[in-house]
Amino acid sequence: MSRTPKSRARRCDPGGLMRTSSPVLVGRGDQLGALRAAVPSQPAVIMIEGEAGVGKSRLVRELLDADLGPISVLMGHCQPVGEPFPYGAVLEALRDCTDRLARNHSRLSPVAGVLGSPLPELAEYLPPPLPPTGDPRADRHRLFRAMRELIGVLGPVLLVVEDLHWADDGSRQLLRFLMGDPPANLSIVVTYRREDVPGGVPLGSAYRPPTGITSALLELEPLDVAEVRALTSAILDGEAVSAEFAAKLHERTAGIPFVVEETLRALRNPAGAVHADGATARRLLDNVEVPVLLRDAIAERLAALPAAATRLVEAAAVLGAPASAELLGEVAEIGESRAALTHALTGHVLHEVGARRYGFRHALAQQAVYDTLSGPDRQELHRRAAEVLDRVEPRPLVQLAEHSERAGRTSEWLRYGEAAADRAVENGDAGTATALLQRLLLDPAVPAADVDRLAIKLGQIAHQGLDQLDPTEALERLLSDRRLSTAARGQVRHYRGVLLIRQAGGVEEARSELERAVADLTECPDLAARGEAVLGLSYLGMTPMSEVQPWLDRVSRTRAAETDLEQKMALYANEVGSKMHTGDPSVLAEWELRPASAPTSGALRQLARAHCNLADAMTTTGHFGRCADLLRDGLRLAAECGAPFTASTAHATRARLDWLTGDWDGLAGRASSLLDEYRDLFPLASELCLVLGSLAMARGEWAEATSYLTETGAFAPEESIAPVAIAGCAALARTMLAQDEITRACVDVDRGLAIVRTKGVWVWATELGPVAVATFLAAGRETDAETLIDEIAAGIEGRDAPMAFAALAWCRGLLAEARGQADTAMSLFREAADRYSALPAPYLTALVAEREAACLLPTDQEKAAEILSALVDTFDGLGATRDAARCRHQLRSIGGGKPSRRGRRGYGDELSPREQEVARLLVAGHTNRKIADVLFLSPRTVEQHAARVLRKLGVSSRAELQAEDLA
Repeated sequence: MSRTPKSRARRCDPGGLMRTSSPVLVGRGDQLGALRAAVPSQPAVIMIEGEAGVGKSRLVRELLDADLGPISVLMGHCQPVGEPFPYGAVLEALRDCTDRLARNHSRLSPVAGVLGSPLPELAEYLPPPLPPTGDPRADRHRLFRAMRELIGVLGPVLLVVEDLHWADDGSRQLLRFLMGDPPANLSIVVTYRREDVPGGVPLGSAYRPPTGITSALLELEPLDVAEVRALTSAILDGEAVSAEFAAKLHERTAGIPFVVEETLRALRNPAGAVHADGATARRLLDNVEVPVLLRDAIAERLAALPAAATRLVEAAAVLGAPASAELLGEVAEIGESRAALTHALTGHVLHEVGARRYGFRHALAQQAVYDTLSGPDRQELHRRAAEVLDRVEPRPLVQLAEHSERAGRTSEWLRYGEAAADRAVENGDAGTATALLQRLLLDPAVPAADVDRLAIKLGQIAHQGLDQLDPTEALERLLSDRRLSTAARGQVRHYRGVLLIRQAGGVEEARSELERAVADLTECPDLAARGEAVLGLSYLGMTPMSEVQPWLDRVSRTRAAETDLEQKMALYANEVGSKMHTGDPSVLAEWELRPASAPTSGALRQLARAHCNLADAMTTTGHFGRCADLLRDGLRLAAECGAPFTASTAHATRARLDWLTGDWDGLAGRASSLLDEYRDLFPLASELCLVLGSLAMARGEWAEATSYLTETGAFAPEESIAPVAIAGCAALARTMLAQDEITRACVDVDRGLAIVRTKGVWVWATELGPVAVATFLAAGRETDAETLIDEIAAGIEGRDAPMAFAALAWCRGLLAEARGQADTAMSLFREAADRYSALPAPYLTALVAEREAACLLPTDQEKAAEILSALVDTFDGLGATRDAARCRHQLRSIGGGKPSRRGRRGYGDELSPREQEVARLLVAGHTNRKIADVLFLSPRTVEQHAARVLRKLGVSSRAELQAEDLA
């Protein structure tokens, strides 16, 4: 049938129903571009190849939804029907071309008359039929010529034939004829699955496009993880999708778009599921039912196999991992496995996954076959799999544990499961180890005598890894498990408390659990001491330092008397970070006495922790140079001993250090990737949100900044990492102050100061102090500003905290400036700038220098303009768009001026730096007036920039702008 190209309409979501496909094409931009370029270059032949569900039809639909100009579309589909329908797909496409034929039928020769019988709809415009020649081959050739001639008089035409793998022989021969010498007005697009084409040759015999025509072969591959993530988000109307969920969904679906869509449809709450962490995503997707269409397709293919091949496929489904033909045959207990395997492969139920290893295309196909087995059959095949795999070297312990469990063999399940967990730990895979141990502990058949050992092992492993939520819940369940002995209960409680600290909303419960654990651990003094070391962490929640200090002092005394190196370093790792966070001046001298290495992996792990904990504290106090060195050494040590959680803390600290030291190039991307990976580790996630919020603030993207900064613990300080929450309050206040929201800025400042005053650690006011003083002065609260400065000065006296003293000078300069004491203010601002520069902290240095320029404006505009001009370059270099725009605005106000980055050269069709800034804010959804406020421009100027952005990017409205357009 013919089809008129139409404009795309975005599919709506009536009644809250989930859409079943993506409103945008994902991962096929290059192929769509090639298709759109080839079709108008007639004559053209385009072949689109790909497995079932990979998106061939969607690609064609995207082509047809575009404006094809004068080209008319003829559409035909090959069908998997039992009865032959000679030339069916092409005849279907031609039956609705009456209008075009009516205008041009006079150009047809008598040979076209043979089409009257197969195309009676067109008979009135066709010449009289010619008598048969009596030679079937000659009659067929005449028919083919007639078809070609008919198409040739229709004007510019696109013939689309879908699912060529189902075509009858006649249709293949006809298409080969047309594609071998296409009329000058014809473009042909065919789609097919090579694995389902008889003989693997789409047109029945080898085809090579003739010279002089446009041709293309587009091979569609499955989507990668990033594309699966984008597809999922698009289907759910832009819902954020966790990296863990996307990775698991890709693993389950092999990246085949149709299977992705059907899997999302099968989830009960896909919009909620896509936020899930790794363990939760795995549980949700492992338990999702096989989509009906996929299940039916697998059942149809199974039904076509001989009995031996079916048994082999069932064995593959039970094994669950690619296996050799010999292994499959042993599990299936069939004598000659080669013939059965050949049937399974040619039936496209099994695939060759690696060299001589066979399995399913994706996990859902395997599950579909597994679900067809009865319970007794499954159990028997798992028993056979365990027996066969037990003879493999090295033993696949995880698989042996899995098969033993499903075969109902508890003793083997316990033996293999624990051995597999131990091997996983040796290989640095804590996630696999904790998953196995949790499953063992959930099994009521596991004897009480084994529960203590497994529970303690679970806690020990979990607190070193990144998988936190599920082990915490498992440990909580164990506390009420009657099989757990009283002696082991304190240890389980300790490890649960440590894990709770790493989860959002877990700090207060963690302290309570740890205090109870310390009381219960009288027979385990080493573990009790480690619990005390956690309770002595200065930065947890809102517990005042007056209550933390006794725990810290106790740890110091215990460490001094300790002789075991690993235990000594475990206590020191917590102590050194806690003390440096408060600016304790004794820390660095004692640090020089630490061991440079350690003889055991356990001691090495604690040494790595000490490096990373101290580095993290130094981002608060301002020892940035030493911080970078410590992070480098800490990451090296963590890699040597296999300490993934310690490494994760170092990566988050590195992001924070990069923000402070001005290494912003690519920082937003790095921090976003880390946040995706560590979203369930609250201490890390909150710090990364602080970094991302601060970057957005510097760009003037207030909504994005606020969104991130509210996740720093600023609104729930009792469950926060206090220095991060305080810095979050500071950044929120600065965001409000920049928008002249003085009252709201005061609220944020007061909230942050309440944390500082409750904790009693004034070193943590380094970022809050200057914005608090500026806010108080803007609100007419000069007395509060003066009082705060005195509190900061008294609180940091004698502390080793370089950044705090820089902040104090900045605060004093702001107060002097407000009182009209320009010379004093400038002197203090220079002192602050010098201190910040020495750290180095270029962004903070530049903000202070801007205040110095403001003081100079009344008396020395030339000097002020010189400073402001340099600051424009500094802010531009950092990527602080809002700050650079503010300095340009100040320059213009005094008759100076500085062009945007890279001068005023012509940019042609590229976006200029200013247009890039406007485009980024347009994508964020800002109005012209809002953009004007952020960039200190007039709305009219923004309107002109916006128009150029849309023109250069080739979109008709700002609603069509996507972040990808700016990449």
